[in-house]
Amino acid sequence: MIEPETVSDIRDLPAPAQEIALFLDFDGTLVEIAPSPDEVRLDRRVPPALDVLRTSLGGALALVSGRPVSFLDAALEPYRFDTAALHGAQIRLNGEIRSQSAVPEEMRGALRDLVRFANSQVGIIVEDKRISVALHWRLAPQLKDEALELMRAVAIRMGPGIRLQEGKSVAELVPAEASKGSAITQLMQIAPYAGRLPVFIGDDITDEHGFEAVNALGGLTIRVGDGETQAKLRIASPTSLRAILLDAAERGSLTASSFSQE
Repeated sequence: MIEPETVSDIRDLPAPAQEIALFLDFDGTLVEIAPSPDEVRLDRRVPPALDVLRTSLGGALALVSGRPVSFLDAALEPYRFDTAALHGAQIRLNGEIRSQSAVPEEMRGALRDLVRFANSQVGIIVEDKRISVALHWRLAPQLKDEALELMRAVAIRMGPGIRLQEGKSVAELVPAEASKGSAITQLMQIAPYAGRLPVFIGDDITDEHGFEAVNALGGLTIRVGDGETQAKLRIASPTSLRAILLDAAERGSLTASSFSQE
């Protein structure tokens, strides 16, 4: 399932026997990318499998996503997992919100500008996450340049407290201090994650901050799908990843080597 030629250097890979802490992106990783944010469909075998894996990992399993906590909870119900949501702007651990970025005052004005643009164009979707706001053009790829130009202008206007996060047919205004990398680094200092080998799996430009942080920690990074990446391994698709996770859940064991076996 994994393409061996995508390993950057086998010597870079961590020892397979070390206990891992698993960090998973959602869109494009656990589920296929959908035409719009509301159309994603999760294989219903996945939530209970993740619950089994969480137990086998001593609780060291977290979702690291651009989605809000509320969306991820609904998608994975009835299970509730540790979550670094909104690109790390909101972190929940053991059912408790441990950190959350404030909503920038300028975000309401930015939202109005983006909604005005979306209302004037067919296929543009604005996703209001309160702490952040995303503009999607997957249904209108011909508007990519115009959408990006608008988002970049809004980000500049909002100032240094906001970072523009670009992804697959989407761009998002997020608090500057928030990133998937900083969220994973924070979680790796807290039980049950501390002392384990971090493994982060993602699929997009938005996940590269996470790959960079986990590589710096000596962990294992895995990119789902194609595209340039800092990740050390590559898995072909969400379907391939789900097969690995479901098999590991059935066996009741997940290690770093689970991802390097075809």
